[in-house]
Amino acid sequence: MENSYTYKDKVVSVETAIERVKTDDVIVTGLGPAEGRLFLSNLHKVADKVKNVTVTNCLPMVPYDFMEVDYVDSFKVDGWFFTPELRRLYKNGNISYIPNHLHLAALDRLDHKKTNIYVGSATAVDKHGFVSLSTSNTYERRMIDAADLVIIEVNDKYPRTYGDVELHVNDIDIIIEADYEVPELPSITPNEKDRTIAKYIADLVNDGDTIQLGIGGIPNAVAEFLMDKKDLGVHTEMMTSNMAKLAKAGVITGKKKTLHKNKMVATFIMGNQALYDFCDDNTSILILDGNYVNDPKVIAQNDNMVSINTSIEVDLMGQCASESIGTRQISGTGGQSDTAVGARDAKNGRSFIALYSTAMIRDKESGERVEVSKIVATLNLGAIVSLSRNDVDNVVTEYGVAHLRGTNTKERVERLIAIAHPKFREQLYADARRFGLYND
Repeated sequence: MENSYTYKDKVVSVETAIERVKTDDVIVTGLGPAEGRLFLSNLHKVADKVKNVTVTNCLPMVPYDFMEVDYVDSFKVDGWFFTPELRRLYKNGNISYIPNHLHLAALDRLDHKKTNIYVGSATAVDKHGFVSLSTSNTYERRMIDAADLVIIEVNDKYPRTYGDVELHVNDIDIIIEADYEVPELPSITPNEKDRTIAKYIADLVNDGDTIQLGIGGIPNAVAEFLMDKKDLGVHTEMMTSNMAKLAKAGVITGKKKTLHKNKMVATFIMGNQALYDFCDDNTSILILDGNYVNDPKVIAQNDNMVSINTSIEVDLMGQCASESIGTRQISGTGGQSDTAVGARDAKNGRSFIALYSTAMIRDKESGERVEVSKIVATLNLGAIVSLSRNDVDNVVTEYGVAHLRGTNTKERVERLIAIAHPKFREQLYADARRFGLYND
């Protein structure tokens, strides 16, 4: 069989594959579980043969030696979304962040840099000669089509998904056979504050709505409160473990969707093994190109679209700093702006930004941990605005919901202070007056 011969002819060891890397190459790897894990784990072994190699990644799930300080002359990393590992290594000087809206991540990057090598994970080859890119097509297929060299780690432990993820063996240059487990994302157990916030949001989700959920304690709690809803749909950047749970419980059916009816649409999946098992060979799930899924104009075609995201701090004008603390990059914009704008523009759509009213931080002078408000008069110096005040819709804390769509600046000050922690409200009004944001 021709496909069998072609496949066998392309299988090499990881040691052979990494020898293809050259000085000044730009390598792109898959998002999260879609990384080329064997290749990246061994990449440092060619450090003495190359210089100035760029690895572009998104949500890397495991640490890799090539990113460490010993290899800064050989490798640098450009990330679309930071993780704790990238934050830890940032001080080495070879780590940088790529500002992006997720739906434009691939297009903007290709406009700036040529991709020399794509490396990522996929399922085993089927009888027709195809692999499935499995866990992600956020940008992966576009990078594969643009790359000079395509390296795929085939792994029969990866779930076979459908959509825009099929890739024929003839379009792969190098195959590495792998058998590692699909990396799992631990599920955060919601606390009482998470559930209080989630209840406010869930009460504003109706039967038949189409939802987008992120990860973390608050989104997990929202999912718990959605268990009594009916015929929800999914159009989301990330398919989560809780979405699988809701679908298996019959809550998510997609029957009322106005776009891709009866289908759960996502651009990547990441969660626990139960999620991967649910997605495996499941034709009700479409993993589609991130440029399509996260395009606000596409999202807005879902009537009754509900977007739920979180933020680090929100100022009294409604600006949401969701990815940095001051100038320090913590995560990334990801799809927050995409999904919030798309949901807001949908017929009867709603967007929610959720956060705790306070946080505990270490005081620079005393070294003691002190409580601060996360509803602030002005954002921390240098904070990145992930969602502009023009696009924010609803902001939610454990003290309630601030509806901001269409409001003037004075109304915003009043509504946001009303959901701040009571101990900070008087000071917030004083700051608002001092900065000229509010006049009695």
